[in-house]
Amino acid sequence: MRASRFFIATLKEAPADAEIISHKLMMRAGLIRRLAGGIYTWMPMGLRVLRKVEAIVREEMNRAGAIELLMPAVQPFELWEESGRGPKYGPELLRFKDRHQRDFVIGPTHEEVITDVVRREVKSYKQLPRHFYQIQTKFRDEIRPRFGVMRGREFLMKDGYSFHASYADLEREYRNMHETYTRIFTRLGLKFRAVAADTGSIGGTGSHEFHVLADSGEDAIAYCSASDYAANVELAEALAPTTPRAVATQTMQKVATPGKTKCEDVAAFLGVPLQKMVKAVAVMRAEGGFGLLLLRGDHDLNEVKTQKVIGEFRFARDEEIVAALGCKPGYIGPVAGNKIAVFADRTVTTMSDFVCGANEAGFHLTGVNFGRDLPEPAQVADLRNIVAGDPSPDGKGALDICRGIEVGHIFQLRTKYAEALKCQFTDEQGKEQVMEMGCYGIGVSRIVGAAIEQGNDERGIIFPAAIAPFEVVIVPMGYAKSEAVRKAADGLLADLLAAGIDAILDDRDERPGSMFADWELIGIPHRVVVGERGLKEGKLEYKGRSDAEAQMLPAGEVLSFLKQSLCG
Repeated sequence: MRASRFFIATLKEAPADAEIISHKLMMRAGLIRRLAGGIYTWMPMGLRVLRKVEAIVREEMNRAGAIELLMPAVQPFELWEESGRGPKYGPELLRFKDRHQRDFVIGPTHEEVITDVVRREVKSYKQLPRHFYQIQTKFRDEIRPRFGVMRGREFLMKDGYSFHASYADLEREYRNMHETYTRIFTRLGLKFRAVAADTGSIGGTGSHEFHVLADSGEDAIAYCSASDYAANVELAEALAPTTPRAVATQTMQKVATPGKTKCEDVAAFLGVPLQKMVKAVAVMRAEGGFGLLLLRGDHDLNEVKTQKVIGEFRFARDEEIVAALGCKPGYIGPVAGNKIAVFADRTVTTMSDFVCGANEAGFHLTGVNFGRDLPEPAQVADLRNIVAGDPSPDGKGALDICRGIEVGHIFQLRTKYAEALKCQFTDEQGKEQVMEMGCYGIGVSRIVGAAIEQGNDERGIIFPAAIAPFEVVIVPMGYAKSEAVRKAADGLLADLLAAGIDAILDDRDERPGSMFADWELIGIPHRVVVGERGLKEGKLEYKGRSDAEAQMLPAGEVLSFLKQSLCG
C-alpha cells in the first residue's frame, strides 16, 4: 500500500465533544468521523483496524466449532412480545412502524430471532448441539451516547447462541467459549481478565465478563493476586467478618450534630472513626414497602446484590422518609419506635458502640448496640461493595481492585428464551423437551476503543501489531528527489508484502516531521526510515512505536528483523 493512494485524515486537535482519550485519538488519527450522536463513519484507516479484530474473532469462533450466519437487523416486535422482553427492555429499544403500521425494532441483540430460527429448523436431539454466531451491526438508543465507539448507539458486535439437549452439554460449550474468548483476546494483543459477573437484563445463570484492563475503565474488578479469583465488583462477595462482636462499653446517648448529614462529617464532628458509623439507606420495595438498609459508614451499597436480597426497589423520596420515620434525610437511623423492615449488611452485625441517626433533625445517637438499644437485624446479607484488602471469597488471599472495559460477555441462558418461545426438541424417548441455551457476545467495535484506552502516550495511539491498520510504515526521506531512496523504499515495500507483512510506504510530499507525527498518532508498531546518508552506509533506521530511540540496522537484515519482531 502507498500512502498517496490511501486516505489519511489526521487532525491537529480533537473535536470539543471528544471526552476520553480513545475518542480523541480516534478522531485525530482519522479512524472515525461523527455522523450523529453515538453514530460514526468508520474511515478507511479505522476500518482496517475493525476488520482485523473481526478476522481474529471469526477465525477463533470457526475453530471452536461455531457456524456463522447473518440475521436481519430489523426484527418484528411481536417476537419481543412473545419472549416477554419487549415492555421491559426500555427506551434503548428503537421501535418503528412500517408502511402497513406493523411494529418493528432495530435489533440491539438477537436472542429472539435466533431462537425463532432454531425452533423452526431443529426438531430432534440428533440435530443438537448447535452454535450459531454472526458479526453484525446493532443499535441501542442510548439516552446519552458518549465516549465515541465505547458507548455509541450503533456498534459492531459478534453475538453467538448455542442450543443443547442438556445442561451438562451447555456447561461444556460454556467452557469452550471461555477458552475461545481467552484465545481471541490473547491474539488481539490485549491485557485482559475474565471475571465472574451478574447476568443483568439478559437473564440466565452463569456469566463471565472479559475486560480489557485500563485505568479509564468504567467497571471495577475485584481480583486476588494469590489465586485465579476475579469478579466484577457488582458480584464480588464481601465475606462476613470472622471477628465476633465486641462487648458494649458505652451507654446510648443523643448528641447534637447541627447541619451534619453525611457520615464523614458526623464522624469528624464527633471525633470517631468512620468505621464506627452506621448509615441507613431508605428504600421503597416493590413488594413490602418502606425499609432501611444498614451499612458501615465507610462502605457503599451494592445495588445489584441488594436487589437479589430484597427484590426490586428504588430509593425512598424525602416525603416517604418523613412519613415513615418522622424525620428528614440525613438524620435517620434504625432505632425507631415503629416497626420498620431493616436489612443489615454482614459487617454491621459485628459492630458495637456505634453511631447512627437519631430520627430527629440535628441529632445522632452514640454508643448504640444491637440487642440492647434495638433488635438484632432480622435479615442479614451481603449488601456492600467490596474494598481493597477484603479477604478473597476463595480463601486464598486478599482482594485488590483494578479498572476494566467490558469487551466480551458469556452467559448460560438456560431455558429463559426457549421456554417463552417454545423452542423444543424430541429426545431419545420421543418426548418434547425445552432446549438449553448459551449466549456469547463480543463488542468488536468497542475493542478498538478499549485497545486505545490501554495503549497510548502523549504522541498518540500504541496499537498491538495484530490489529494496527498497518504493521510497518516505510518513511523515505526525499522520495520524489532521490532515485536511490525511491528504489530502496520500493524494494523494501515489495519484500515486506511478499513476506506477508502488512506495510505502507509514505510516498507523500510531506516534511519528515509531519510524516513521523502522523504515523505515531495512528499507532503503527514499526517504522523504517530510508535516507541517502544511511543507504551510503548500507543501513536503514528502525524505530518501534514504544522505543525511546531509533537504531540503525543493516539494510539486508531489516526484513528478517521485522519478521522476528512481528512473530515475537
